[in-house]
Parts: sequence; C-alpha cells; structure tokens
Amino acid sequence: MAKVRIKLSSIDIGPLNIVMDSIKDIAARAGVLMRGPIPLPTRRLKVTTRKSPCGNGTATFDRFEMRVHRRIIDIPAEDRILHPIMKLQIPRSVQIKIEMKG
Repeated sequence: MAKVRIKLSSIDIGPLNIVMDSIKDIAARAGVLMRGPIPLPTRRLKVTTRKSPCGNGTATFDRFEMRVHRRIIDIPAEDRILHPIMKLQIPRSVQIKIEMKG
C-alpha cells in the first residue's frame, strides 16, 4: 500500500508540536496506523560577530544560534486522511513537505 511521508521543520518548537498533535488527531479519528512523529537531529546554525561597530575595539563577540527542529510522520495514503491534513491551518514558522512513497 502507498504511504505518505510528511516532513515538518520549524525554528519554533511550540507551533511544530501543535501541528503534529492535530495530524495525530486526524489519524486517530480515521482509525489508521500512524508511524511517528520521528524526531530528526536538531540543526544548529551558529553566527559569531564582533560587538564593536567599527571592528577595532576590544575582542568581544556576540554569538547567535538558530535551532531548526525537524520531524517525520508516515501515514497510509488515503483520501479520508489527506484531505483534512491539506486543509490544516499551518503557522508561517512551520514548513511542511508531503511526499508519496511507493
């Protein structure tokens, strides 16, 4: 049977958890076996900059970090599950990719 892989990623974990919970509810109401959410390693993007605006001053640095959280959910490819998922209100901070697996 064909499967659908849903990949979710976000820099904010709160909205990501809300979207995952709503997908879980849809799968539970439909009565299908859902695999996931599988957490993938968190990607940490680090940037180090000098505090001094001219670049000459003391050797003090600012360190900024952005974390990208990622999850994978596998569900069977059925219309009664996919239509409600496609109609979900997804926040701007959450990116979603839906792939068909054979």
